[in-house]
Amino acid sequence: MDTIDQLEILGRLVMAAGLGGLIGLERELRGYPAGIRTMALITMGSMLFTDVSQLLGGEDRIAAGIVTGIGFLGAGVIFREGYTVRGITTAATIWAAAAIGMAIGRELYLVAGLGTLIIFVVLEARPFTRRVDEAIRRRTRELSEELEELITSSSMDDSEREKDRDD
Repeated sequence: MDTIDQLEILGRLVMAAGLGGLIGLERELRGYPAGIRTMALITMGSMLFTDVSQLLGGEDRIAAGIVTGIGFLGAGVIFREGYTVRGITTAATIWAAAAIGMAIGRELYLVAGLGTLIIFVVLEARPFTRRVDEAIRRRTRELSEELEELITSSSMDDSEREKDRDD
C-alpha cells in the first residue's frame, strides 16, 4: 500500500476520533461513564476494522464482528438497580458511535457527519423528553384522582348495588 493511501486512512482515523469525541463530549459533560476518550476509541476502532476489511476482503464478516463486539461492550455498561435499569442510553450511544466509525471507514463522510449531529441532538433532547414524561405522569395522576373521586362519590351504596346486580 502506498503512502498516499495510508495518509487517507490516517485522515479518516482523525475524522473518526473527532466525531466520536463530539459524541463523547455530551456524555462527559453529563457525567456518564463513556465519555470523549471512549467514544473516540470506539469510532476509531470500528473505522479501522471497516477500512482494513475492505483491503483484505470479507467486509460483511468484519461488520458483523464489529456489531457483536460493540454489543458486548455496550452490555457492560447496563446495570439493574432495583426496579430501574441504568446505562441503556450509554450502550446505545456506544453502538451508534461504532456505526459512525463504520460509515467513515466506507468513506460515507456526509452520512457520518450528519449522523453524528443527529446523535448529538438526540442525546441533548433529554431535558425535553423529561418534561414530556413529567407532564404525562402528572396528567395520569390527575386522571386517576378524578376517577377515584367519581367512584367514591357515587350516590349508590353497597346494598343498592347488590340489589341492581340481582335484577
